[in-house]
Amino acid sequence: MEKPGETIAVVLSAKEAFEKLEKVGEGTYGKVYRAREKATGKIVALKKTRLHEDDEGVPPTTLREVSILRMLSRDPHVVRLLDVKQGQNKEGKTVLYLVFEYMDTDLKKFIRSFRQTGQNIPPPTIKGLMYQLCKGVAFCHGHGILHRDLKPHNLLMDRKTMMLKIADLGLARAFTVPLKKYTHEILTLWYRAPEVLLGATHYSMAVDMWSVACIFAELVTKTALFPGDFELQQLLHIFRLLGTPNEDVWPGVSKLMNWHEYPQWGPQSFSKAVPGLEETGVDLLFQMVQYEPSKRLFAKKAMEHPYFDDLDKTYL
Repeated sequence: MEKPGETIAVVLSAKEAFEKLEKVGEGTYGKVYRAREKATGKIVALKKTRLHEDDEGVPPTTLREVSILRMLSRDPHVVRLLDVKQGQNKEGKTVLYLVFEYMDTDLKKFIRSFRQTGQNIPPPTIKGLMYQLCKGVAFCHGHGILHRDLKPHNLLMDRKTMMLKIADLGLARAFTVPLKKYTHEILTLWYRAPEVLLGATHYSMAVDMWSVACIFAELVTKTALFPGDFELQQLLHIFRLLGTPNEDVWPGVSKLMNWHEYPQWGPQSFSKAVPGLEETGVDLLFQMVQYEPSKRLFAKKAMEHPYFDDLDKTYL
């Protein structure tokens, strides 16, 4: 059941119902605009998304994805989908307009603002943001949904309340694979789990937890933990810190599709990689970057970690 007032401008098309104010981003699957709903003056985020070229109307996969997104919108740490509108572009192709609540910044911009001023993000702020991220991921995983592309750019924030919300969730499968090339920043490898880089065909919630760990480290140091430009370099960054994996630490690793003989490194001190992070935080991070996916800490368990013991969770 939709709550009263949840659907915006049922009859009007997106063009009639909203005034586009500015383009605020361009993701792999569409453009995002800050827009004003003409009837109420409410500011929203309007995501214009092109469907498969050969589909007539909206394919069932898309409808299923949208219903998933609506369901996940119930969680305060997932960006809220307010409405969906169908329209046509100038070429007569079907486009969907997804109407989301508007958030004024994202975690990438938030981290960058501290890097530019040379200040560190206060530890209690990091703790609050991490708890919200784990909570949102736990909600998605609890409903059987993997994000698969968690990164600071996809985590929206409200500067005033320090509320964090997961965005760009679950729609990737429904929409066309992008035809044009994007900068490596959009298709970034920095948060990608080693099993994905090594060509695993079956993966689990653990891929998201690897991304959560990379984001955690970046909040502390303000730089990416594993900043690779291409897949091999990305793996070598990981191996240099965690040690080159083998069958003892990760049974089955040598049978993965992209496995080769790699340089042999031993594991480095983890606390040196994230200077300034308290001991319980280092332990939490370490438990989220275990090589063997089944040994990685799940989001629900991560929320119970001692690192969060002194956090006031009343409003999170």
